[in-house]
Amino acid sequence: MNPLFDESVDGFQAVRFDGRRLHLIDQRRLPASETWLSIADVDGVIQAIADLVVRGAPAIGITAAYGAVIAARVRGSDLAGWMDDLARLAAARPTAVNLVWAVERMRKFALEQGELDADALAGEAQRIHRADIEANRAMAQAGSAQIEPGSGVLTHCNTGSLATGGIGTALGVIVAGARSGRIARIYADETRPWLQGSRLTAWELARAGLDFRVIVEGAAAALMASGAVQWVITGADRIAANGDVANKIGTYALAVLARHHGAKMMVVAPGSTLDPSMPDGSGITIEERDPGEIWRAAGIETPPAGHAAWNPVFDVTPAGLVDCIVTENGVFRPPYDFSQTD
Repeated sequence: MNPLFDESVDGFQAVRFDGRRLHLIDQRRLPASETWLSIADVDGVIQAIADLVVRGAPAIGITAAYGAVIAARVRGSDLAGWMDDLARLAAARPTAVNLVWAVERMRKFALEQGELDADALAGEAQRIHRADIEANRAMAQAGSAQIEPGSGVLTHCNTGSLATGGIGTALGVIVAGARSGRIARIYADETRPWLQGSRLTAWELARAGLDFRVIVEGAAAALMASGAVQWVITGADRIAANGDVANKIGTYALAVLARHHGAKMMVVAPGSTLDPSMPDGSGITIEERDPGEIWRAAGIETPPAGHAAWNPVFDVTPAGLVDCIVTENGVFRPPYDFSQTD
């Protein structure tokens, strides 16, 4: 389905499009079962994004691009109706900038064409997908080159093939670093409440044949104090112009811990994650999800009366705590200035 994709290099292809239907592995069911969903309407794509069937900023953007193609096939020549579909796609999740970026790129392409041509739009969506595969390869090489041989790394959430179009962002760096001998120890936070680390990252690392250990978030400080970790490596869902990073809740805490214990913090994300229109992280909308997710993670379907919870999905790590940001365009160091991007 994607001739540029090489599984031996690029990991696992989690987002697939056959020209009319979008095929997504249901990440909510991993690692217990590899269940694929086949989606042929834009409402199904929107639901898949909102319900975390697909997650990870780059993968969400790619999914939305294919969703725009599906919408065009249904709408025919109804450009106004298609634009409404795009607006609903863009609103499926508020924090990941890649989603809006991909939708806007598809909108501009259609306007430049002067008509709603589903086949032409499919070509544009494939270019978005292929560009992400190539970007992943470039980031894996550039990021892993920064790591001293024999290092231990800690990662948070999931940033591999399940979250992108290719080998991944942060996890791509880790896989490349382990295969080149630079990384000797790999640790993955379990990542509450959806357990993306213990369910998804662990599944990908095992699939790649790499040795690793999963830890609970509360063990991160003790792990760093032991000297086992030299780098914390994460992805990002949005990076402000000044280098502030919005990523999975808990990333900020890891950055603080890393600075205290002398470990370095690397953020790996494609250029589409940079948001030059956002001066700093204070303006980033932080998605909050159903507090019931916290209780359900503990096996409690209905919490007792009076048991409240706060469930933000992301936090913002100040740029001053980030030692380097890696994109397909290279390695950037403080002070960051992403106010002008291509």
